[in-house]
Amino acid sequence: MPLTEQQLTRYERNLLLPELGEAGQEKLLSSRGLVVGAGGLGSPVAYYLAAAGVGKLGLVDNDRVELSNLQRQILHFTGDLGSLKVDSAARKLRELNPDVHVVTYSSRLEEENIAALVSEYELIILCVDNFETRLLVNKICIRLKKPLIEAGVLGWHGTMLTILPGRSACYQCLFPEIPQGIPPAGASGLLGVLPGVMGLLQATEAIKLLLGAGRLLTDRLLLYDALEMSFREVALKRNPHCPACGHLRKEEQADGKGRTISNQ
Repeated sequence: MPLTEQQLTRYERNLLLPELGEAGQEKLLSSRGLVVGAGGLGSPVAYYLAAAGVGKLGLVDNDRVELSNLQRQILHFTGDLGSLKVDSAARKLRELNPDVHVVTYSSRLEEENIAALVSEYELIILCVDNFETRLLVNKICIRLKKPLIEAGVLGWHGTMLTILPGRSACYQCLFPEIPQGIPPAGASGLLGVLPGVMGLLQATEAIKLLLGAGRLLTDRLLLYDALEMSFREVALKRNPHCPACGHLRKEEQADGKGRTISNQ
């Protein structure tokens, strides 16, 4: 559908990008992205995807806004204390951009409900603070062949990884089991702006992926050190024995489509 006059004005800086233009903006407006977690990472991700005009934006979180969240979770204000995070976030996003259909899910993610939810979207952005949910969402995205953009933060450090099922290393290739000795999220320090930095990178990667633009962060783990103000990458490879994605390589080999994924 052609852009309206109002949309031409709203997205005019997007439209000036040769990688985007009107065709790209129309593509974003017809896209469907799911943000799992509406806290420190999910807030900037959802805000900028809504501002960019991603047409359908799902928000998943069963937590309520607490005072200690406000140091970093920028979609939630003091007046939102006690509200469900998805409701608090959705109010701001709908006011920001009426073009975007915001859908909220306040149920806890479980094996029984996650597949039906993920299947409705073309891209999943994982913004949570626990390994159990990361591994569960990773497994379901692999099963349904849904692209996944994951980030994590702790102290002064952040990480990020993009996963294309069957084409790149997945989260469980990196962490075959839940690491031991890592303190729970609420028991460790976190610089408030750090989720903002990493969330903006996730949003950037999501827009690129939806547009098919640029080089994605696949087979590479991005490491950010805020104290040193430095970024570096660690090359990753698919684990043929990965419990989440190893079977995909076996299927490729069985049908003659096996190939080596190079780190670029």
